[in-house]
This record gives sequence, C-alpha cells and structure tokens, in this order.
Amino acid sequence: MISDNFITVTASLRVSIEIAWNLWTQPEHIIHWNHASEEWTCPNAETDFKVGGRYTFRMEAKDGSVGFDMSGTYLKIDKPRFLSYDMDDGRVIEVSFKEKNGITEITEITEKFEPESIHSRELQQQGWQAILNNFKRYAEHHEG
Repeated sequence: MISDNFITVTASLRVSIEIAWNLWTQPEHIIHWNHASEEWTCPNAETDFKVGGRYTFRMEAKDGSVGFDMSGTYLKIDKPRFLSYDMDDGRVIEVSFKEKNGITEITEITEKFEPESIHSRELQQQGWQAILNNFKRYAEHHEG
C-alpha cells in the first residue's frame, strides 16, 4: 500500500512467530536476506538490539560499484510482536508480527516517507517489498 505519508508492505510466512522474530533481529541472519535484488548484498549487520540501541546494515552492489550504510536507533521492542526504529534519514519504521495457525504475518510500515529524487515512490515500495519477500524465502527455507 502506498499513501502520501507511508509505505506498507506485508508477507505471510509458514514459520512460527518466534522463529520469524529471531531471524529478523539477529545479525547472523540479517546478512542473508537484507537486500532488494540478487545484484545486492548485505555483507555486515551490527545491532545493539535494545530500546535506544543502534544498528548498522552495510548494503553493497555485488560488483562493488556502490554501497552505503543503513543505520538508526531502536525505539520500541515488544518481543516477539512489534519493533520500531528510526533511520538516520528521519524515517520511522514499524514492524509487527502476528501468528495464526502456524502462519506469521509481518507488516512493515515506513512512516514519515519522503520521496527520493532519484527513485519513484513505486520503485521504493517495490524495494521494501522485495526485501520482505527475501526474508520470507530465507525464513521458510531456514526452517525447513
């Protein structure tokens, strides 16, 4: 879903909420799924996973042509149901986890969204959804 102030992406996973939470929050797993396409990678993830703690995820093109750090601060953590964090660029992200009948639904909302001048809103929404889809594939394969 796209609106003027936020982007929302969702995915339903065939894993328990506890497994989804652990794979989402632990750096040794984040590096395997945190990229929008196969041309990109996340070679390093560091987290101080507590309210007020910082995170930094290194994002790089596999060919080495470009890279950047995505970083910010954790704002709220309600294990295993909800977390929010701000990004150093001012966006606030909320991630909710809900389990029903062995299926965990993850909803990620990017608040205070300001469109970039380089990439369209639709392209950015597709990128956030692609990362969540990578997480779904990773979690379901990791579990099974």
